[in-house]
Amino acid sequence: MRIYTRSGDKGQTSLIYGQRVPKNDVRVEAYGTCDEANSTIGVALSHLRKEDLADKDAFMQTMEKIQTILFHVGAELATPKGKDVTWKLKQEHIDDLEQQIDTWDQELDPLKNFILPSGHEASAALHLSRTVVRRAERLAVTLEDELNNPLVVSYLNRLSDFLFVAARYVNKKLSGKEIPLHPDV
Repeated sequence: MRIYTRSGDKGQTSLIYGQRVPKNDVRVEAYGTCDEANSTIGVALSHLRKEDLADKDAFMQTMEKIQTILFHVGAELATPKGKDVTWKLKQEHIDDLEQQIDTWDQELDPLKNFILPSGHEASAALHLSRTVVRRAERLAVTLEDELNNPLVVSYLNRLSDFLFVAARYVNKKLSGKEIPLHPDV
């Protein structure tokens, strides 16, 4: 199989089931943004490969599961209304995010201010991932009436919360400095 097909050379691409749409279609923007978020999570994980994080294996497995689910969320976004998908996002995926948020959050100091995306390189990259997921969520909201699965918006919303807490967790475990927002600048 060749990587290039030339079928997109005139600004069109195919959704799942073959429907052709412009590459700037909001549906393409939404699943492309999920792909971008997935890549930024990969960058964050690359910063952890050599680190001595006590629960690194579990953390990496959790994040790789998130990447896999995010890939499937992109596929759901790429599927036209009324068509079936082979893998479907379920409430349990959102519940898993919430459970992990609660677990990590118990180890963190309570927030008293907004914080700036900073600290350890992996933490800063997870903050970047969070903002990309927020953009994917905004695009998914634009498509809300055309989505086959309303859980997509909820999942993306919760995923951004998850990534925020993950960034804070990494900073805490690896002595990254959290920088509070100073409103008097």
